[in-house]
Amino acid sequence: MRIASDRPLGVSPASVLDYRELARRRLPRQLFDYIDGGAYEESTMRANVSDLERVLLRQIVMRDVSVRDQNCEVLGQKLEMPVILGPVGLAGMFARRGEVQAARAAEDAGVPFVESTVSICAIEEVAEATSVPPWFQLYVMRDRGFAEKLMSRAQAVGAPVLVLTIDLPVVGARHRDTRNAMVGEASTWAKFRRGLDLATHPGWIADVPVKGKPLTFGNLADVVPDASSPQDFKSWVDSQFDPSVTWEDIAWVREHWKGRLVVKGVLDPEDARRAVDAGVDGVIVSNHGGRQLDSVPSTAMALPGVVEAIGDQVEVLADGGVRTGLDVVKLVSLGAKAVLIGRAWAWAVAAGGEGAVRQMINVLESDIDTALGLTGRTLVTELDTSALYRGPNDGEA
Repeated sequence: MRIASDRPLGVSPASVLDYRELARRRLPRQLFDYIDGGAYEESTMRANVSDLERVLLRQIVMRDVSVRDQNCEVLGQKLEMPVILGPVGLAGMFARRGEVQAARAAEDAGVPFVESTVSICAIEEVAEATSVPPWFQLYVMRDRGFAEKLMSRAQAVGAPVLVLTIDLPVVGARHRDTRNAMVGEASTWAKFRRGLDLATHPGWIADVPVKGKPLTFGNLADVVPDASSPQDFKSWVDSQFDPSVTWEDIAWVREHWKGRLVVKGVLDPEDARRAVDAGVDGVIVSNHGGRQLDSVPSTAMALPGVVEAIGDQVEVLADGGVRTGLDVVKLVSLGAKAVLIGRAWAWAVAAGGEGAVRQMINVLESDIDTALGLTGRTLVTELDTSALYRGPNDGEA
């Protein structure tokens, strides 16, 4: 697995993992661990990365690849590269108005930004700051009236796609958050350590608590007014995430959402077929970045089975473990139409705001361009399993 720990950095970060290291240095530990951590012993989170490393590209030379094009179309939207900035909660705690900064960088790169339900910046603020409306991510909540209100707000700003996260009927145990007193009952000593952790990061204090107000959950301000209180947030999560939800509830979403609908959190081919039967427009193969049930398959392992089951019926996307543009090429070659990134842009926005997110996306774009040229492709849309190395007896592509 690719590890970035105490790596020396020059003037310019060269990779996503360099941004991870910069974020580690800049953020209070409790916030860095919130981005960086997974569920339980984090084996699935590690597998997302290591399984992608084991997918090998097939180098093909002596072809005319002088003109290369990463443009593609996903869910009716033209993208300049097969990358989407996926939903990340609390991003406005990592950098001043973090969601707005990331959305601007995404717009500049010609890729979508997905606003999380639990963002610090409200969807109206993000939409006002960009000329291309964001996509919106929603959980299935017990309070259906409130969820309907959120969908209405997203539609009012022109959000073209709803990303319905369906792998949170219950919340997986994230041990780093427990150790940092982000969840559970905090002792007096734990509260003191949390406060000391924050106080020893003056650069973050100046950027976020001082200049980044208001620190509320913008989309949830009516019900969770204080984003600095993890206990209030956890209480809301426990009260709202609905373990009784079934595929029949997709009809309720369809009744209130008129745009494209994709479900996020599918790993099993049978679940993928059920999603198609329920009438979705797309499926995101995802294990929530290894943050829900540990010891489930990695994205790279699960993706081919889902593509085989439904790939010609709806659009299949994927997320999990992407650390380079080469990883994007691998997942697209395995059948994903495009790839969502989460930690990558969260680390970047924490490291240096909008500019760092732009640079990180440029790094991915350059990686993809190189991979196209050296796998003998000129178009991202040409990528399929023939771009992957299967063994010494591979035939001509």
